[in-house]
Amino acid sequence: MPVAPNDVRPFAALDDVDRAILTELAADGRLPNNALAERVGVAPSTCLARTRALRESGAIRGFHAEVDPAAVGLPLQALVSVRLTAHERAAVDAFRARSVRLPGVVSVFHVAGAEDYVLHVRAASGDALRDFVLDHLAVDPAVQHTQTSLIFEQARGMG
Repeated sequence: MPVAPNDVRPFAALDDVDRAILTELAADGRLPNNALAERVGVAPSTCLARTRALRESGAIRGFHAEVDPAAVGLPLQALVSVRLTAHERAAVDAFRARSVRLPGVVSVFHVAGAEDYVLHVRAASGDALRDFVLDHLAVDPAVQHTQTSLIFEQARGMG
């Protein structure tokens, strides 16, 4: 069940066990239920029910494999900052809806500051990255300005 970004979810109602489950799964999303239950100090059946409820509430957004981009032919990564020409809600929402569907886009961040969005993009080469910016962003009438920063290295944080 997708959750709109401005929906209010009852995360304040999460207790210590729920938070412990979330912490353990954030560290290792492949943790088997029995091991997860043992780590958080509850019965496996309780842990399974709690994990299911956390997924249904949107506290757990999903599970994924972290794949080396080079292994799928996309070794170049960049952060593309985008400044929009207009800031009415409809224009902002429309840009977000379009940008998440663009080829090579990993994540879209709506940010505060001089830029409006930062797109995390993967590409096969410098030429492909240039073509992405020119073909999808520079021609978009909603886009006033872009700035591309290449990612030399990415390290996953603990949080």
